[in-house]
Amino acid sequence: MADRQFGFGMPDKPDDQGGGQGSGSGAGGGPGPGGPGAGGPGAGGPDAGGPLGAFGAMGDPQQFADALRQFADMLSWRGGAVNWDLAKNVARHAIVAAGDPSVLDAQRRDITEAVRLADLWLDEATSFPSGVRKIEAWSRSEWLEATFPVWAKFCDPIAAKGVEAMSGMFNADPGQLGDDVPEELRQALGAFGGGAGGLGGLGGLAAMMRQIGGAMIGSQTGTAVGELAREVIGSADIGLPMGPEGVAALLPAGVAAFGQGLSVDAGEVRLFLALREAAHQRLFAHVPWLRAHLLGAVEQYASGITVDIARLQEAMPEVDMTNPEALREALSGEGLFRPEDTPAQKAALTRLETALALVEGWVATVVSAAARERLTHAEALAEAIRRRRATGGPAERTFATLVGLELRPRRLREATTIWQGLTQARGIDGRDALWAHPDLLPAADDLENPDTFVQGQPELDISDLEDDGDAG
Repeated sequence: MADRQFGFGMPDKPDDQGGGQGSGSGAGGGPGPGGPGAGGPGAGGPDAGGPLGAFGAMGDPQQFADALRQFADMLSWRGGAVNWDLAKNVARHAIVAAGDPSVLDAQRRDITEAVRLADLWLDEATSFPSGVRKIEAWSRSEWLEATFPVWAKFCDPIAAKGVEAMSGMFNADPGQLGDDVPEELRQALGAFGGGAGGLGGLGGLAAMMRQIGGAMIGSQTGTAVGELAREVIGSADIGLPMGPEGVAALLPAGVAAFGQGLSVDAGEVRLFLALREAAHQRLFAHVPWLRAHLLGAVEQYASGITVDIARLQEAMPEVDMTNPEALREALSGEGLFRPEDTPAQKAALTRLETALALVEGWVATVVSAAARERLTHAEALAEAIRRRRATGGPAERTFATLVGLELRPRRLREATTIWQGLTQARGIDGRDALWAHPDLLPAADDLENPDTFVQGQPELDISDLEDDGDAG
């Protein structure tokens, strides 16, 4: 990446990143032509006095000062375990580097008209009234600004565990490090803790590593969210309520990218995706418990994630702190964060998968009903959505990277089958009535047998669920 994620990276020029012999910095940077190893005035060693010697491989004093300033800013973060300011900046820079054109007025009008028309079509497909209070067309950077608070909420519990694990690696007493550790190193490490004789605990170093860990994991999160921004289509197309309530938003760049290679008119693609966005907004607006239910399912799953300490201990000594790629690899969520193999964690994962599948299945059902007679390529577009999820779309990859979560798209097809069957068996009103309470919805076992659930559902009396004060 052109931008240094941690603020203390090495120079961008390849010849500034050589072998490391003769460098006085010891930071992994080595001599380039005319540098320390070339025997020039910047050569490393106790007598180095040239313009490079005082600053190691950094060379430029101003560059060295900037790096120190940015490193100090990183360590000054006081907003919690994870440096979310850094995460957001990393995501923003990744988006800009990949290209983020501003939304044109004509594109904004197209999105507004498409969402308004799609919302009218949905009146015939669901009993829920419109949930759209505002329509927006976002650039990728605007999507980041609107959704990042929710990403931080999702990732904070898991990321905090990683930060604590990193700082915990430095809580040992230097006096217990073993006979193989040189006395000079033992005293130097002890100085971080401020103990008498250099033998105190490494509390100071642990605190510094907590700050560095918060920055590193923040950078990992920002990178993943920045990559997701290149493929996202709207505010809710990953199945979770990421944007502000009542705001239906599409990204013109994401809409155009989705339509590439489909041989479908751009206006038809836009209308189909507007239907999906407006359907999500109706569901989230008129099922008051759903937003908290989904977020709670994510948090419950996150509480059961563990950090692979052995992997972290193995990876960290090999990491070059000046190499963002090495840091990202060491902190890859697919290996570092993993769910506990317990019944409670398996139940949490099942609850989350089922909730997401039911939301997406309902949206697919009502969108199909609204588009079937109006859009020529409605089925082809629906299949493109299913294929996108089944092959590991942006949502699946992002969750796997950030929280080690592998969503199973197969449940989406089964949930759609249930909602379609309920529509035929009980009509639109009867189908949507199941959203009155979470206990009425299909459970994970029902997704395994959709026909049994549809055929076995009697007419529902939900008065007991609505009237909590009625003891009878």
